[in-house]
Amino acid sequence: MPNIKPVSDLRNYNEVLKNVSVGEPVFLTKNGRGRYAIVDIEEYEKTKAIIKLMSELSKGEKSAQNKGWINLEDVEKHFGL
Repeated sequence: MPNIKPVSDLRNYNEVLKNVSVGEPVFLTKNGRGRYAIVDIEEYEKTKAIIKLMSELSKGEKSAQNKGWINLEDVEKHFGL
């Protein structure tokens, strides 16, 4: 169940931060609507890495669609395997 708190609870930020852990962000509302998310730094870094990986994979797929795929033998030859 998501942990949702009003942004005004940040007046006692230590209590809010106690509820933040990997996989369990705290969502803050402002005027009754979702506005912010507080996440554990480990989860934040993991999310950034996933986004970067997905972006690179997307670039590779677009390149393969435009320029063609490389077969395994050519890749191994290129890297001296």
